[in-house]
Amino acid sequence: MRAAVMYGAGDVRVEVRPDPKIAQPTDAVVRVVASCVCGSDLWPYASMPATDTGRPMGHEFLGIVEDTGADVTGLTAGDLVVAPFTYSDNTCDYCAKGLHISCRHGGRYGFDGVDGGQGEAVRVPQAAGTVVKLPVNVDSALLPSLLALSDVMTTGHHGAVTAGVGRGDTVLVVGDGAVGLCAVIAAKRLGAERIVLAGRHEARTDLGRDFGATDVVAARGEEGIARIRELTGGVDKVIEAVGTRQTLDTALGAVRDGGTISRLGVPQYEEGPIGPAVFMRNIILTGGASPARAYIEQLLPDVLNGAIAPGRVFDQTFSLDQTPMAYQAMADRQVLKALIRP
Repeated sequence: MRAAVMYGAGDVRVEVRPDPKIAQPTDAVVRVVASCVCGSDLWPYASMPATDTGRPMGHEFLGIVEDTGADVTGLTAGDLVVAPFTYSDNTCDYCAKGLHISCRHGGRYGFDGVDGGQGEAVRVPQAAGTVVKLPVNVDSALLPSLLALSDVMTTGHHGAVTAGVGRGDTVLVVGDGAVGLCAVIAAKRLGAERIVLAGRHEARTDLGRDFGATDVVAARGEEGIARIRELTGGVDKVIEAVGTRQTLDTALGAVRDGGTISRLGVPQYEEGPIGPAVFMRNIILTGGASPARAYIEQLLPDVLNGAIAPGRVFDQTFSLDQTPMAYQAMADRQVLKALIRP
């Protein structure tokens, strides 16, 4: 099969790799119908050291089940399924708590001999506990929004849930990438009355307004914080969807004492401002990697009935052979989120 492999910063290649086969009785082989490039893929694209072996890329995909191991129940060949961005057994103590990201038998695509999602097919470990069957046909117009449930929509929802967003709240979303825009959808869905989107890319913030943002702040740093406070007097709930120190500082500067900040962006820093000044403000710092599998079935009905349309974050489609172009286009901010069709 063909699949995308990253060999170092700026070096993504589409190459022929072995076809996936059942290796464990809990595996399934899924033929990919649609996948995408994630904002988190851009961090290694910018900084990954060169390697001779390469790393299979992609962790967001949906497709058709082609084969299942002997212990896989509830799935048959021909089922259309969406895969959350990590695999999990859905039965261990962590999964029972809704923390599938920490599953004792789980893992990540593209590591430990597991295929990446940016390819023609994937061996999915713990398939019965991982993938979710979709009640639509493979040619459904809903496929982009269903694909968004694999990561960006469930991650945006995780930010809103962990921030404690509820009816009537004023919420700040920092970041106008796909996750930030999906966080706007999630905050609106949970009843937020006012949603301030901090971002400076007009096409993206316009989409954010469509999704429910009531205000947009383009300024950054202290100027941006001052503008947010001018608009709101300080917010109680912040969803930080970028992962830099600057965006964390924006969140801390805009939140009221006693407020909550949920971090969704993969942190690109090791140390943060946690000294006495922040300590005295009683700010709750939460968030983390989304347990996407825990949320897919919660959000699926709203996608199916059209109440939410997170698939609108996909603004350009590439063929699998064009995956290197998709990475570069996203890195250059020419594309918000690239959809890949094998």
